[in-house]
Order: sequence, then structure tokens, then C-alpha cells
Amino acid sequence: MFTLEICLDSVESAIIAQEAGADRVELCANLSEGGTTPSYGMIRLIREKIDIDLSVMIRPRGGDFCYSDAEFSVMKEDIKIAKEIGADCVVFGILLANGDVDIERTTELCNLAKPMSITFHRAFDLTREPYQALEDIIKSGVSRLLTSGHKTKAIEGKHEIKKLVMQAKNRIAIMAGSGVNPQNRDEFLNYCGVQELHLTAKTYIEGDMIYRPENISMNSYNITSEYQKVIADYQIITKMKSF
Repeated sequence: MFTLEICLDSVESAIIAQEAGADRVELCANLSEGGTTPSYGMIRLIREKIDIDLSVMIRPRGGDFCYSDAEFSVMKEDIKIAKEIGADCVVFGILLANGDVDIERTTELCNLAKPMSITFHRAFDLTREPYQALEDIIKSGVSRLLTSGHKTKAIEGKHEIKKLVMQAKNRIAIMAGSGVNPQNRDEFLNYCGVQELHLTAKTYIEGDMIYRPENISMNSYNITSEYQKVIADYQIITKMKSF
């Protein structure tokens, strides 16, 4: 069997993910930016509502993964609060300006996060030398690596993911993510040899607003309709877990 992690941004989606058979959820805000740190209220309420493992994104802003001293201080405070609330895992990634893993800061955050587990997220896919980056991440004390194999979609990077699994030699879990779905699941499990999969499993539902003015929008990114909500899809999650 494998571990299925669902990336989501709401209490409702967390409950759906648990009911559909997910093993772990990764809680984020701002999924359209790749995920940022969720509110403490959201973390606390989801912790009360689900029994499966809860991972919390620790990312102070969208954009790149080279952080200022002030942003790094925010990350440390967010890790402390996630631990106090009862998170099982925290998720972060820090790079140097030259594209290497920031070993010093990553190690500091790992030590602060323990005994929670730690996921180094897809900042890894922006490193300049993936094999050295993997060794640096392992050295820092990270529990698992989320990667698409240095490609936009994991299915495009499956050969790289397989190489990373072989290099890791069980020193760290390799989790495939980005475009993972029920149709390509077995390629990651059988060909790549990963034991953890990560996906949003999302669908869109209509919001509750009846009055909908057409001449104004609050959505500067123009990714979804102002009057739609993103929610975890029960059917996709159950298909991922079925054999």
C-alpha cells in the first residue's frame, strides 16, 4: 500500500478527504500561488475535525523560495504554532540565491519542528543540481521530499523521480506530486517506486451567491470564477485508493 496525501485549503475538503480514504492532508492557503501558510484558526479547526495526519504548509508568501531574515523569522513562528495546535507535519522549502538548498536554515527549521515530520516541497524542483540537493535535504533532517522530477508535471519527470528513489535508498521518503491522478497512479507506484502520492483531487462547485454583478472582479489572478469554490473530489480520492 501507499500513502495518499491530499492538498487542500478548507475544513470541508479535509473532511471529504478523510471520508474518501486519504491518509494525510496538506493544509495550505492560496493554492493558486502554490500554497502559503494557512490561518491558525483553520489549522485548529481541521485538527479538531479529522483524525488522519495533518501537514501544514509553512510558506510566508508566494513567489520564489529565497527568503529574507524577516520572512525566515515568520516561518519559525508559524512552525511553533503548528506544533502547539497539533499538526503532525510541516512543509517548507528554502533555497539560496544560486539555486542550492539552504542547508543551514533548513536544518534550523527541522530541529525546531521535531518531533513533527518534515516535508521539503517542490522548491526542490527549482534547484540547479537535484542529486546534490537531495543529499543536502537528507543531511538537514527532512523526512520526505515532494517532487515532480524537475518537470512541471510529475508524469514528465517520472524517470528523474525513479532515479531519486534509487539514490535515496530509503533514507528519505520520495513523494510524487503535480498532475498525479487515478489514471497515472500506477506508473509512479510501479515504475518509479514511490510509496507516497500527493494531489489536490479538486473539483469546482458553485458558490452560494445569487446576486452576481458582471462588471467587477476581485480575482486578480483570474484563475477561477468569482462564484465558484474549489473543493476536494470524493470520487477522485476513492479511485486513487482502489485496486
